[in-house]
Amino acid sequence: MNNRLKVLRAERNWSQAELADKLGVSRQTVNALETGRYDPSLPLAFKIARVFAQPIESIFSDGE
Repeated sequence: MNNRLKVLRAERNWSQAELADKLGVSRQTVNALETGRYDPSLPLAFKIARVFAQPIESIFSDGE
């Protein structure tokens, strides 16, 4: 799964730790999401979408 997390985070000048705090996850989880080593659960994907005020589909894609 591809995502735009790193770009969205950079646009807001947030560190991985700051985003992790907003999401209630570890910084390592944010890093794993950004590098594609981890796909978020559906509840986490919704939380990410809320934090960035964007639809899930504009943040995540299936890579096709």
